[in-house]
Parts: sequence; C-alpha cells; structure tokens
Amino acid sequence: MVLGAEGGPESRPAHAYTAYSTQMAYTPYMLYPPQSAQPGAAAVLLGRVNQVAEPVVLVVDDSPTVRKIVQLTLQRERIQVVTAGDGLSALAAVADEQPDLILLDIMLPRMDGYNICQVVRKNMSYRDLPIIMLSGKDGLFDKMRGKLVGSTEYITKPFDSSELVQTVKRYLDTAAARERAARRVAQRQQQRLHRRV
Repeated sequence: MVLGAEGGPESRPAHAYTAYSTQMAYTPYMLYPPQSAQPGAAAVLLGRVNQVAEPVVLVVDDSPTVRKIVQLTLQRERIQVVTAGDGLSALAAVADEQPDLILLDIMLPRMDGYNICQVVRKNMSYRDLPIIMLSGKDGLFDKMRGKLVGSTEYITKPFDSSELVQTVKRYLDTAAARERAARRVAQRQQQRLHRRV
C-alpha cells in the first residue's frame, strides 16, 4: 500500500486539521517532559516491564487520512500510536506521551517539521529519540536541512507501507528504545501508586 500520496496543506480545508487535545509544556526555546519517576523506579521494574512494554510512535501529519492509515499499519505490528495534526499539538504529545519514535511531516500548520525537530533536540531527554521526517519533497536541499535540524532519517512521500514498517522497526529494535519504553511504563505505574496513596 502506498501512503502519503495526497496534496499539500493548501489543498485541504481548515476543518481538516485536527488538534491533539492535551496540555502543553512549551516555550519557543524549550520543551519540558513530565516530571520523571524516582531515580530507582525504572531500574527496579526494568526487567519485568521490558518484556511487556509496547513501543509508542508519534505520528505527526496534517492529513487525517495519512494519520489513520499509518496508525492502522503500525498497530498491526503491535506498536502503539499517538497522533497529532499540527506542530504545537505534536510538541504537547512529545512531552505527555514520551514516544519511542516520531514520524514527522514537514508541511504542518502552526509550526513546521523542521522547527519541531529543533525544539525537541534542544532537550537533553530527547537527544537520542529517532525522528523520521516524511515529505513529498525529495530534493537534496530538503534532506540536508532535515539532517541539520536533527532528523534521524528522511522518507519521501508517497511511500510503501512495508518500507515504513521496516524503517520504524529498525529504530525501535534497539536497547535504547526498549529502555525508554520500560521507563515510561515504570513511571506510569508509579504515578498510579501515588494516586492511590
């Protein structure tokens, strides 16, 4: 299946843009993740949680159709998917969901993919987070610009679903990605325990 074969943002009505409903922790120069769990919490649960934690991928695209198709494609591979339809909502989702990988469209309302990537990379917590840029532009300049702002890889639209899955799995199948997923689950378990007290 070929994904991403749609027109640019200018070809879509304003009501097609959807926002990720969540509270943001964002300034023009910094992105703040939620308060982390106690230092030893993730380490204590790492061995047990690492076997059950499913990876989380954030899909950022202003097209609801592309978001839905990518979401269904990845969910068939037992990958959790969070979506955002514009730049500011994407930053909120990064802070709230702490994804293991971001699929990031470049042409977005409110803030483009290049600026999102720059903001994410300014935070040390997300320096090693894989960011795969998706774009209908396949020029050398666009790819170099993506690298300069910190993208991990660049995929040109339209792309085949098998290519997408293969690329995503390659970056998720690392020790760093598994540890991120384990820490995220450990933190949420601790938060639930705090609420019960």
